[in-house]
Amino acid sequence: MNNRYLGALMLLPLVALLFVGGDILKYGVLILSLLGMREFYKVLKLKNINSLGFIGYIFCVIYYLYMGKQVNFQLLTMLIILGTLILLVIPLFIPYYNFLDCGATLLGFVYVAVFFSLIPVIFFKEQGRYLIWLIFLSSWLCDTSAYYVGRCFGKHKISPKASPNKTIEGSIGGLIGSTAACLIFGYIIQRYGVNIALYHFAAIGFICGILCQCGDLVASSIKRYAGVKDFSHLIPGHGGILDRFDSILFASVVVYYYITMILGM
Repeated sequence: MNNRYLGALMLLPLVALLFVGGDILKYGVLILSLLGMREFYKVLKLKNINSLGFIGYIFCVIYYLYMGKQVNFQLLTMLIILGTLILLVIPLFIPYYNFLDCGATLLGFVYVAVFFSLIPVIFFKEQGRYLIWLIFLSSWLCDTSAYYVGRCFGKHKISPKASPNKTIEGSIGGLIGSTAACLIFGYIIQRYGVNIALYHFAAIGFICGILCQCGDLVASSIKRYAGVKDFSHLIPGHGGILDRFDSILFASVVVYYYITMILGM
């Protein structure tokens, strides 16, 4: 069986979790977060950045265990402040580590664990069972549209250092694909009682179309810095967790803050 198809089959349990939702989804995402953090720390170690992974993992587990139906900002703030204090003190007694290692440890926690955690939080919101799909539709259609438009019409590089194959034409295609996907999805779920104006879905798709591509470029720049093609080989034909979810992580932030701050949900 082609590795990409095998990898796609391995991702099916996540799709099932999106339908089930609740605490099962939360703890499923916790596992993804721990795996993604491990990839992040392991890749940085190739550049002699020795993250204190065990502290990052402990913070991740504590954060998820005490996370309810909303982001526990009080706990999150406490973990970041306390983590900063602890991590800055450690190099004083263990010279093997330095302040860059400390910063990378916290960055991995926020970038992977906190960004991932917004997925189950969105599910717990009003109409969240439907709105959670905006994260994945915007990401998938953005990636797919950008790939095919860039392949057919791409001539102008958008960020040669971070990702030499990305083009401005492909980026525009991804933006259109994400916006159209969310708009069509919004039209469909309106028939199921989701009373949100279509222009909001278009706005979410448009913003996700921008930030999803930024998420892709961020992951590419990290890999290029570390000199690796993929974060890991966990998913055959797809790389690692962060390879597959780079744009989804950024889309989750967009969807969460849009429906929370703009829609007031």
